[in-house]
Amino acid sequence: MQRELTYISAALLRVGHSPKLNGVILSQDARAGVLMQATVFSPSQSETAKVILVDDDLPVLGSLRFLLEAEGFEVDAFESGAALLLLPALPEKGCFVIDYHMPEMNGLTLLARLRDRRSSLPAILITGDPDPAIEQKAAHAGVVLVLRKPHLGDGLLEGIRKALGDH
Repeated sequence: MQRELTYISAALLRVGHSPKLNGVILSQDARAGVLMQATVFSPSQSETAKVILVDDDLPVLGSLRFLLEAEGFEVDAFESGAALLLLPALPEKGCFVIDYHMPEMNGLTLLARLRDRRSSLPAILITGDPDPAIEQKAAHAGVVLVLRKPHLGDGLLEGIRKALGDH
């Protein structure tokens, strides 16, 4: 069973951002066992490179989306790896920005599942965990950059530009 709902981050509304966001936000309501799809604007099927953003923390997801769109990136945002994996087809151009710590599966498990689906898009991992083992695992998984929250800023923008330019 699917329900549509409109979700616009309160943080985005506070700064006066237009509700016509590019892309789609998918979420799963675990309490009700219902897949909830929040569509603000359906993404185009163009060949434009997209930043696929995955983070279970909605304020972070909304803030990063706002930052990236303000910098001119086309962004599709997902609040879980499971929501992203529901897409029937993954983009052929772009890059992933994936949070490491998420409840259903961690970011590296998500990346492995994306690779199983033959996606070769470059991936950037974001984490609040200072554990060096995460960086080692990420490098082994082919992650192009690991960034620590909350200090993402310019490093994230530069990393995305490089990932999109290299792919």
